[in-house]
Amino acid sequence: MGATEHAMDRDNQEREELETIEEKGGEEEEDEGEEEGDVEKGKVGGVVEEKVIEEKDKERDYSHVSMLQRLNPTNPLRIAINGGTRVTTPSHHPPPPQHSQPRSTPTPTPQQSLATLNSRKYTNKISLFLFMVHMVVAVGLVCFLIFKGIQGLIVASESVKEKEKRVIRFLLPQVEAASLLSISLAFVWQKAVRQWPHFMVHFILWSTFIMSLSAGILLICFQKPATAGVGVCFITFAVGNGLYACWVSPRIGFCAKVFIKSMEPASKFPDLNHPTYMMLGAGFIWMSMWILAVVGALNFYFPPLIIIALVLSLAWTAEVMRNVANLTVSRVISLYYLRGMQCNTKFCFQRALTRNLGSACLGSLFVPAIEAMRIVARGLNLLEGEDEFMFSCAHCCLRVMESIFRYGNGWAFVQIAAYGKGFVRASQDTWALFEREEMEPIVDSDITSSICFLTGVCSGSTCVIMAAAWTAKVHQPFTATISLLTFFIGYLMTRIAMALPHACVSCYYVCYAENPENRLFDRTIKDRLSLIKSDRDILVPTPRVPVPRRFSAT
Repeated sequence: MGATEHAMDRDNQEREELETIEEKGGEEEEDEGEEEGDVEKGKVGGVVEEKVIEEKDKERDYSHVSMLQRLNPTNPLRIAINGGTRVTTPSHHPPPPQHSQPRSTPTPTPQQSLATLNSRKYTNKISLFLFMVHMVVAVGLVCFLIFKGIQGLIVASESVKEKEKRVIRFLLPQVEAASLLSISLAFVWQKAVRQWPHFMVHFILWSTFIMSLSAGILLICFQKPATAGVGVCFITFAVGNGLYACWVSPRIGFCAKVFIKSMEPASKFPDLNHPTYMMLGAGFIWMSMWILAVVGALNFYFPPLIIIALVLSLAWTAEVMRNVANLTVSRVISLYYLRGMQCNTKFCFQRALTRNLGSACLGSLFVPAIEAMRIVARGLNLLEGEDEFMFSCAHCCLRVMESIFRYGNGWAFVQIAAYGKGFVRASQDTWALFEREEMEPIVDSDITSSICFLTGVCSGSTCVIMAAAWTAKVHQPFTATISLLTFFIGYLMTRIAMALPHACVSCYYVCYAENPENRLFDRTIKDRLSLIKSDRDILVPTPRVPVPRRFSAT
């Protein structure tokens, strides 16, 4: 108000001065007798008029600039005068006082949460260091044993040469053929699970029973002590597999439904399988060198110990390869669920091979042991009955499993891939999410890991049938050894390929536990939880809740 009135007063003064100048100029023009004075006065009047106008223009511009400089930066409609603020309104009355309201805090932007998704630190560095040392030693040992094998063929005695030639002739072709067959079966299993998940869950359960039983019967038919012992192991496993298939039959429908829902995002990433292909190719090359090293170990000291060391090294390496593929798929799928992002699979694969490799190495050591202990715990939980000793064993085993599952589980790979956490912390955080959403009964009764395990057993049994029949025809004394080697190779290669569906299911559970209201999830898990809470769903007793039935009333 004060600024505008001041500006109006200045304009009025300017008009009055201009009018007086014009009147003086008119009076001078009326005096015609004094031409010289008139001209001089006219010039002087024009000069004065021009100077006055220029000065007024400068004052007006300065006044306008000063008014703009006094504008409040937070609100252009407010003008700062002497440290205060006034609103420029056409009314002469002051505006009514407004009560100050507290500003609402801004909601966190996605960038704040995305910062945790791009962790650049290496996880589980000690495990990474140990694995790298192991790989250096393993590569050196394999190369040395291959050299010893070649040396045995060239400069060794005739008996050694004949022995190695016989091994290469009657063992190497079957093992290489088993490697190729296992890779083909791995592709078939994964493709079939992605195309027909509901049918494949039934098929895997019962085809594993049939193939393992057939392999055991075939080995017993050779009537050799070694093959009979291996055949008994296959038949025992087949019986347990058949009982397990009957036991989990009420959960097959839900497992198939989860497979269907969890595999839907995979179709949005055409190159999602490329890391698995790379791992299978690297696995095939490494296993071919490994077989040659086994042949060379026969020409070195303590062959049984060296072969056992090679077997353990191959098991760890293949498991790390599987978990690298698992981490790659888990990062791609989890970021799609959590942030709606479509990540580059190649970059996720590079991250799994570098920053998260330590967690993959640590998890590869503990997760298989944890899964085996989980199976034992569930078996004891079913067999405890009224026997005091069995009850004590089951109770102790269940307590151990409760602690182990909290500090190490296979679900941790999702948070390792998404947030770059260490294996133990990711296991704790993941299990805490399950407890928060009361999902422990669902994840404890999940049979996805069992289905992936059984596909490996089925592929291994198929390789055993092929290799045993071939070896029995050409050189029967090698039948038991080749059967074990081909089963091991077939199992490992298939497990690498099944990392993709396993990772998709894990992401489905873990990402749901983190954000159940995500629009990408339907009511599959919610309806399952409702059935469990209302006691309308049949669940296998979980090994995680050690509640003694005999003392539950006390």
